[in-house]
Amino acid sequence: MGEKQDRAHRASEPAPWVVRFLAPLEPGARVLVLDCGGGRHLRGALARGHAVTALDRDLSGVKDLEGADNVRLIEADLEQPGAFPLRGEVFDAVIVTNYLWRPILGDIAACVGARGLLVYETFARGNERCGKPKNPDYLLEPNELLEAFAPHLAVIAFEHGLAERPHPRLVQRLAACGLKHPWVEEAPFPVSLGP
Repeated sequence: MGEKQDRAHRASEPAPWVVRFLAPLEPGARVLVLDCGGGRHLRGALARGHAVTALDRDLSGVKDLEGADNVRLIEADLEQPGAFPLRGEVFDAVIVTNYLWRPILGDIAACVGARGLLVYETFARGNERCGKPKNPDYLLEPNELLEAFAPHLAVIAFEHGLAERPHPRLVQRLAACGLKHPWVEEAPFPVSLGP
């Protein structure tokens, strides 16, 4: 496989950050994938036996899943005022990658059930040196994800830094859970905190 094909293949696989935190999720969980694009996280959640709601302004990348069992596709432009169509719904897991629209961050937090998870990864300020996006409207400020979700959810993990795969980019990653999730009192993964 050539380098270009290898990069395209890795880009179609679920992000390792998402896989890591969704791995303990029981089959049959209700999962929301925002800005689903070509459906890499939707397809990954389906393969694990979850019921998936996927939302995007253009669903052409997941058209093949229309009418499939355990799939709900919603076409909506989240960047239109009042366009968030899932108010009042809660999910066992919410996945957001490579997408930022600040006016709906509160809506995203509200979709995470009391025992649910949020797994978020997107571009941060400084990414303009690596490639697109370059527009500051789509680049997180330092600690912005942490500050946006910590008042509503229990933050389990947070990273800010350079990701090398599938291509170099500067990102922030956050994993958080509802306040009744078992991870609030018990860490999901062993962590070495030093001597």
